[in-house]
Amino acid sequence: MARIDSAATSINSLGRCPKSFMHLSKYFTLQPDDLIYTGTPEGVGKVGRGQTLRGGIAGLGELSVCVK
Repeated sequence: MARIDSAATSINSLGRCPKSFMHLSKYFTLQPDDLIYTGTPEGVGKVGRGQTLRGGIAGLGELSVCVK
């Protein structure tokens, strides 16, 4: 059974998004459907080999990544 280390939402980091987008768009051409990873929510510990990271957006879908 999977262990949940953090079940935080992104609501606390949304205020940084416009500033991040403006900064990144100076160096990259952003396209529809691009994903921008901004880090982890508060309380998340070190990520190690063999762990699976899962995230999702309600009504849109989920993403799982296995750390190798």
